[in-house]
Amino acid sequence: MVAHVRLGLAYEQKGMYEDAVAELDKARTLSKENPLVIAALGHAYALSGNRRRAQELLADLKQLSKKRYVSGYDMAVIYSGLREPDQAFAWLEKAYQDREGSLVYLKVEPWLDPIRSDPRFQDLIRRMAFPP
Repeated sequence: MVAHVRLGLAYEQKGMYEDAVAELDKARTLSKENPLVIAALGHAYALSGNRRRAQELLADLKQLSKKRYVSGYDMAVIYSGLREPDQAFAWLEKAYQDREGSLVYLKVEPWLDPIRSDPRFQDLIRRMAFPP
């Protein structure tokens, strides 16, 4: 499963969205509904232009959150890909309030590149108190 995720992420970074979706979809099947894998797949769909499918995966994560913990960070990843910064920041704020461990990647995570220039992003970085 991890190999499919890593390959999917590499394809996504290269702009090979169809290949990224294929690999991340395999990873989702093997992961038994891992929220981060669903988020990665949703992000790839968003970047590929398939907003409908990305939104369906958001709905899947919201449904899954009724049964188990789903990080606000995972939700923010898809909203970032959809270029919906208000929603992305609302979920990042929830992740911050929950002290979500994934936030340690905030400064370097490519998924969040579309919202990086927003002043709210810099405020979140400041509040995280990362070293310079």
